[in-house]
Amino acid sequence: MSECPNYHMSWADFQRHGRTLLDWLSSYHEGIEQFPVQSQVSPGQVRAALSPDPPSRGEDFRHILHDMENIILPGLTHWQSPNFFAFFPANSSAPAILGELLSAGLGVQGMLWATSPACTELETHVLDWLVDMLELPDKFKSSGSGGGVIQDTASSATLCALLAARERATDFMSNQQGYKGGLVAYASDQAHSSVEKAVKIAGLGQENLRLIPVDNSLAMRPDRLEKQIKKDREAGLIPCFVCATVGTTSSNALDPLVDIGRICQDEDVWLHVDAAMSGTAALCPEFRFIHKGLEFADSYCFNPHKWMFTNFDCDCFYIADRETLIHTLSILPDYLRNQATESGAVIDYRDWHIPLGRRFRALKLWFVIRHYGIEGLQFHVRHHIEIAQEFASWIEHDDRFELVVPPPLNLVCFRHIAGDDFNRTLLERLNQSGQLYLTHTRLHDRFTLRFCVGQTYTQRRHVELAWERIKNETAALEAD
Repeated sequence: MSECPNYHMSWADFQRHGRTLLDWLSSYHEGIEQFPVQSQVSPGQVRAALSPDPPSRGEDFRHILHDMENIILPGLTHWQSPNFFAFFPANSSAPAILGELLSAGLGVQGMLWATSPACTELETHVLDWLVDMLELPDKFKSSGSGGGVIQDTASSATLCALLAARERATDFMSNQQGYKGGLVAYASDQAHSSVEKAVKIAGLGQENLRLIPVDNSLAMRPDRLEKQIKKDREAGLIPCFVCATVGTTSSNALDPLVDIGRICQDEDVWLHVDAAMSGTAALCPEFRFIHKGLEFADSYCFNPHKWMFTNFDCDCFYIADRETLIHTLSILPDYLRNQATESGAVIDYRDWHIPLGRRFRALKLWFVIRHYGIEGLQFHVRHHIEIAQEFASWIEHDDRFELVVPPPLNLVCFRHIAGDDFNRTLLERLNQSGQLYLTHTRLHDRFTLRFCVGQTYTQRRHVELAWERIKNETAALEAD
């Protein structure tokens, strides 16, 4: 009887192709500046170049990599380019890539402590490290009643916080028959869109999200929050959740946590603090003012995958009372029961987020922290803020431009004084050049350009070149 055919890649071939791929990735990063930052392909162009049918027989790895270079690569926007100044960064680094590779190679499933004890315990340990590194309140450490967990994104963290807030406010009755609702959530009108999505998913209803006005710095007004909460209580509604933002997406505005926190404490309303990108700045003692008032928070999150050189996805979510979160999300069918769980001596992270399954994300974060060390991380964060502030000074000293809001950290919001149409055209020209990539927002009802400095390998020369390009495009547009 003949042996069954073996279609698997041999480990010898894996080693050979793996070296090829690592060489390819190294060359890609070393030469990334040669590519236009924003992809220049037309809609449908990538798909039209792909084979219409899947292969009936397996193909040589070299052919796959050839198509990667010739079809896929031109269709990429190069988020790791040091000339990427759009959105917020989603940066990576060599140690993070290696950690992700190791995680993929091990292929462990960390839904329970029992399914891979090291997957759980390393995550708990690294999240506790970060409490100290960012000088977060001790209540977020696993040694007390709280703890941290790695979510995929801040959007999931917001949803989990809202679900826990919903259950605390209703004494865990919100899913019981006959429950009538009436819960209300609050965020500033500059908060991330994930808050609105979470309100929909959690069943509060979009009409029960109150968007609180902001002040001239685009930060939430605590007086308006307090007034709205009292108004809702008088109407028979139940305020249950406030999301404060440390570094809004549009302008990097910092909501006043102390005043918001005291209101939430007095009103017994859950306070979640979303510091998705800006939280990383607290690695440096001089920027920890952004977290003043965090002692009032019931939950908190920040994204190492934005500005801490740890590739997507990696959101660090902390909660002061883990039992509320676990009670909210835990469902324990018989096939998940095990001796370690029953003992109560371990953490099962499946109860800390929406999915059951989970990857070994802590590895890449552990690699990054151990490679850079606190000093290395602080150096790069400080450097990014320094050159962003320098860019802001160039804007201030050019009569053609204005800062729309003062930049607190590494995001500069600016515009040409000629008006919205001019700025819109300027942005299009800059991005079409391929030499840099910016995005826009509307602040104070004006079309505004956003310039965010946070990519891993961005240096002062990249910001200087971007400023020269902006000035040149501006001059050409003014001459038209």
